[in-house]
Amino acid sequence: MVYNFLSNLVVFLHLLFILFVCLGAFLVIKWPRIVWIHIPFALWGIVVEYFNMLCPLTPLENYFRKMSGGNTYETDFIERYIVPLIYPETLTRNLQFVLGSIVIVLNFAIYGFILYKRIKKRSKSVSKKSGT
Repeated sequence: MVYNFLSNLVVFLHLLFILFVCLGAFLVIKWPRIVWIHIPFALWGIVVEYFNMLCPLTPLENYFRKMSGGNTYETDFIERYIVPLIYPETLTRNLQFVLGSIVIVLNFAIYGFILYKRIKKRSKSVSKKSGT
């Protein structure tokens, strides 16, 4: 029972990590200091996809799953709906490159928007200070 809970917790944390990698730049708009956490996480996500590496959360989840007596994917929400999102059956090397590229493009777009807004805000404040 405890190991099943822990395996589900790791899967849920894995999903949160993936969402943070993909969309964490939006949090930077509200909390700019998160950039120092998000950029390394995003880079890690990109490296894992591009170089076909195994995320450390995967063996941890598998360990807990094994300790709980094996696969019980039919029984709860996390195992039925979240696990297939994280470990799709159709995952190929080409799809991994596409996913890694999506992370790059998405984050560049969000950070580009953030930089654009900051530059625009600074130029307005400079022109107000100079009286133009």
